[in-house]
Amino acid sequence: MNYFTAIDLTLFGIFVIFISIFLYRKRKNLKKEGLLLLYKTSWGMKVIDKVSKKYKKTLGKLSYVVIGIGYLLMGFMIYLLGKIIYIYVAYPSIVKAIKIPPITPLVPYLPQAFKLNFLPDFYFIYWIIILAIIAITHEFMHGIFMRRYGIKIKSTGFGFFPFFFPIFLAAFVEQDEKSMNKSKNFHQMAVLAAGTFANLITGILFFIIMILFFSWTFAPAGAEFNTYSYSIVSIPAIVSVNNVTIDNANYNKIFSLIDEEGLNEIRTENNTYLINKKGLEEQRNSKTNYLLLYDDSPAIKSGINGTIVAVNGIPIRDWNEFGYELMKYSPGETISITTKSGEEKINYEIVLGENPEDSEKPWIGVGYIEQTRRGPIGKVIETISSFKKQYIHYEPKFKAATFIYNLLWWLVMISISVALMNMLPMGIFDGGRFFYLTILSITKNKKKAELWFKISTNILLFMFVLLMVFWVLSFFVA
Repeated sequence: MNYFTAIDLTLFGIFVIFISIFLYRKRKNLKKEGLLLLYKTSWGMKVIDKVSKKYKKTLGKLSYVVIGIGYLLMGFMIYLLGKIIYIYVAYPSIVKAIKIPPITPLVPYLPQAFKLNFLPDFYFIYWIIILAIIAITHEFMHGIFMRRYGIKIKSTGFGFFPFFFPIFLAAFVEQDEKSMNKSKNFHQMAVLAAGTFANLITGILFFIIMILFFSWTFAPAGAEFNTYSYSIVSIPAIVSVNNVTIDNANYNKIFSLIDEEGLNEIRTENNTYLINKKGLEEQRNSKTNYLLLYDDSPAIKSGINGTIVAVNGIPIRDWNEFGYELMKYSPGETISITTKSGEEKINYEIVLGENPEDSEKPWIGVGYIEQTRRGPIGKVIETISSFKKQYIHYEPKFKAATFIYNLLWWLVMISISVALMNMLPMGIFDGGRFFYLTILSITKNKKKAELWFKISTNILLFMFVLLMVFWVLSFFVA
């Protein structure tokens, strides 16, 4: 069990004990509906009434913003869904690598279980806290706009899943359906979009908190690299592979002389390059007459790997410091480079080479290629993490900082995701009724509005089924 899992299970145990005692003491206020235990409370209605009365004019003006943002989120989510389908159709190898189905509830330890290294770990306590924040803000904002427009509220409260141990699952504001339906279309649309608006604001607020927390609790502690120095080499210029001379070189001739294991030496008249079999295989279908080959550098020959954290015992925080330390030495000198991979530190004794561009300067031959995330989800992740410098390793100033930072990261990510998903023009979401009222306001015809509502719902259902089909097919792609 790692440090953060121990923290998670401890906090989760404390939470379960606290909620169990609370529900036992408040058992008279509990009502069972389906699989949930509902705890109804009046203080929620008092808060909602107080806010809606105090800020009545502000909420009236804000309604236009809320509805406008609702339309923007609806359009953007439809676009995202289309892009995701395109990726699933056009790039089955990427889909196969991700492994998990496109329609999967985010449950504790899901990234850990599927080894989704591009996502932070997700714990029980994250799940509970995030559900609470998202559900409470979402439902209370619905309630505030209901009361602003005179729509009756039957009750407010929280829902718990009672089996095995009580887990918080939901907050609710139970509206009076007749009162809601009698309200003007504009008022209903403001109420429906208000919950999504609350999730969006929650995401933005915690994004700011996350940036501030990160700047206070993390510090640069190493230079990350993702490639060795490489060159673009013309295939006809190659004269030997693993000391075997070849004439009129082509890809197949080169590949036939490649060894299964380790690095292979490829020479031109003036230079020596290195490549492994996998690296060459990946270039098999290239339509160019060139190969990407690693330069014969000290880094690749020593097999240096991990994040560079020290040079001759001097700590390295970023690439500038690494370059500064390196320039203290000359080609031919031996230096010790310390790297870190996970919790393990490794020392490499490296003889510095000559810089290809200036023979008087030392050279190791490591670097990084800036990579942009592909796909809509990747773009969201990239945006959320944009305040961190790329290829700089950060270390927390205390262990729990990582646990807290990842909680904030997930809170932002899920808040934005819920805001987008909830505005899909589909029956089970607020966006479904929102879309129906939009068509009704335009056509003034209930039958047409109901028809378009059904069409929209069925199209989106078909799109989700399509995603699942292409996810299954991706496993049959070589």
